[in-house]
Amino acid sequence: MRSLQLGVLDVSAMGLGCMSMSGDYGAHDDAESAATLRRAVELGVTLFDTADVYGPFANEAFVAHTLSAVRSDVVIATKFGLVRTSRGEHIGVDGSPDYVRRSCELSLQRMGSDHIDLYIQHRVDPATPIEETVGAMAELVDAGMVRYIGLSEAGPDTIRRAHAVKPLSVVQSEYSLWSRDVEAGVLPTCRELGIGFIAYSPLGRGFLTGGITSENDLAPKDYRRGDPRFQGEALTQNLKLVRQVEALAVEIGCTPSQLALTWVMSRGAVPIPGTKRRNHLEANVGAAAIELSTDQLARLEESISSAAVVGDRYADMSAINPNEGT
Repeated sequence: MRSLQLGVLDVSAMGLGCMSMSGDYGAHDDAESAATLRRAVELGVTLFDTADVYGPFANEAFVAHTLSAVRSDVVIATKFGLVRTSRGEHIGVDGSPDYVRRSCELSLQRMGSDHIDLYIQHRVDPATPIEETVGAMAELVDAGMVRYIGLSEAGPDTIRRAHAVKPLSVVQSEYSLWSRDVEAGVLPTCRELGIGFIAYSPLGRGFLTGGITSENDLAPKDYRRGDPRFQGEALTQNLKLVRQVEALAVEIGCTPSQLALTWVMSRGAVPIPGTKRRNHLEANVGAAAIELSTDQLARLEESISSAAVVGDRYADMSAINPNEGT
């Protein structure tokens, strides 16, 4: 696995999203998830993504405990700022300085660690100036509790203001063949400022794998059932786009998932496809060895244009950086 720079961080060109290991995408198997984490390390993956609310409040501990033997060799990124009840209901966002520090302390307790490698604000809090939030994050760095910081789903102006307070190592946002809005402002801003970019949901939340053909393919408690792109006529229209990706994948000699991941990496982003199974992990990692020609990349981008995708990324898009566009 080759490596890439995320600001000053050196990480594998592909990471692993760990959210699904705690039940957010239906049933989970701790033994298989742990085996998947260990296999990822064997394959050269060094970036692992979690968050305090995943589980809820269980994923950080699971990931950190499983990787404890190789803790100094990997980068575990965790996030704060989405507020959930103890039962998991989302009740808002919070970027206030007191909340930042308290969240960090709780994450450290759950992870059984004295530091967090990469600490990311999960969503921008419109009620708290970003300067105050990042100022609190900078204090955590100064205290040795956090090594590097970043933002998730932030727009260009927010990124610039935050970076002026404390240099960001990363910005993390949804980015894939069917979620390309960051190309308009976020990606150019990151490149200008030397900030690395992490792409979450690089497989379109599993849709670009070709394995989802109807809502019945999703478990009853799978949160994607509430995703506009997976419902009704939107799903029918979006499936037509996936068929085009599948056809090109056959021509190239890879899977649709590998093709989608290779495209993300060609854009200079580090994808963190989520999986809880070793066979899916091994197939995903295979994308790092694929090289696409200029013609193939162009044809792939033509297959799925932003205008052709039907449905918003989230049921409530107002929660995505409400102060500015992406």
